[in-house]
Amino acid sequence: MRYYSSVEQLLFEYPNTWGGRREGAGRPRGRVSRHMPHVRRPEVSRHRPHHVTVRVTRSTFNLRSQRCFRPIREALGAVRGREGFRVVQFSVQHNHVHLILEARDRATLANGMRALLIRVAKGLNRVMGTRGRRFADRYHEHVLRTPTETLNALRYVLGNRAVHLRRWGRAPGAGDAFCSLAAEGLVTAPGSWLLREGWARAGPPE
Repeated sequence: MRYYSSVEQLLFEYPNTWGGRREGAGRPRGRVSRHMPHVRRPEVSRHRPHHVTVRVTRSTFNLRSQRCFRPIREALGAVRGREGFRVVQFSVQHNHVHLILEARDRATLANGMRALLIRVAKGLNRVMGTRGRRFADRYHEHVLRTPTETLNALRYVLGNRAVHLRRWGRAPGAGDAFCSLAAEGLVTAPGSWLLREGWARAGPPE
């Protein structure tokens, strides 16, 4: 395996002036994933990579197909030169995408993710001949703070297909065509010490 070297709301009650609660009023059910509550996002530092997992809606086609992977490739290529935002590694599974990325600050990370996901969503909608949301409202985000955390995240993301195959009782293949190890020109060399060389202090890649 080759590596680069060198995410409590307050409840406000207002007087009822409309004769009681109306059925169907308020935010539609199902818009917020019960797995991803709206909590304050962690701080962002250019020295600490992030492991981000993004899930698509249930109606979305299998991402591990050439027709759906194409817009993902195009979106990754489009944000590759974005200042202060780097996608360093990625893995595409049938209904979610893993990213290991770096960002200069919270605003840069949020804007980079927005630009990436909007492009992917538009591309997937073109493929499917549909309109509407293609991603869940929130994505999972974990800050990598130590060499061990970084190594474990790299192992997990780049070996994610094998993880799923073993879970399904199937033997892993020789490689994965839908991850950054097999997709040239879509990722950016890391800037953080943890992704350049720090991970190697935690042990071998496999």
